[in-house]
Amino acid sequence: MTLRDTSVIQSWHAHVYFDSATRDSAWAFREQIEARWHGKLQMGRFHERPVGPHPMWSYQMAFAHEQFGGLIGWLTLNHGTLDIFVHPNTGDALRDHRDAAVWIGRSHELLLAALI
Repeated sequence: MTLRDTSVIQSWHAHVYFDSATRDSAWAFREQIEARWHGKLQMGRFHERPVGPHPMWSYQMAFAHEQFGGLIGWLTLNHGTLDIFVHPNTGDALRDHRDAAVWIGRSHELLLAALI
């Protein structure tokens, strides 16, 4: 096994998953995230359809490597029933999504063909 140094991580993405039944709680959670982390991360669009490799509705947060501990810790303690997919951005999207990701809550099968 070849070990990789974390210096290859350019940034991170966290994707909050939801559906029609959890839409309102996902929006409320987004507002809490924006209030807590205002100006410290980039919030993506609120997609009410699957986008890219994500099998559910979702929105994304983009954040720096240095923010990982604080943000992921907060998301882990506060996500409620929402599931969150977290992956690094190293320049290898398939590997980042398939091999280097972590889940908060339940995991879901990604649509990896979207990355090939």
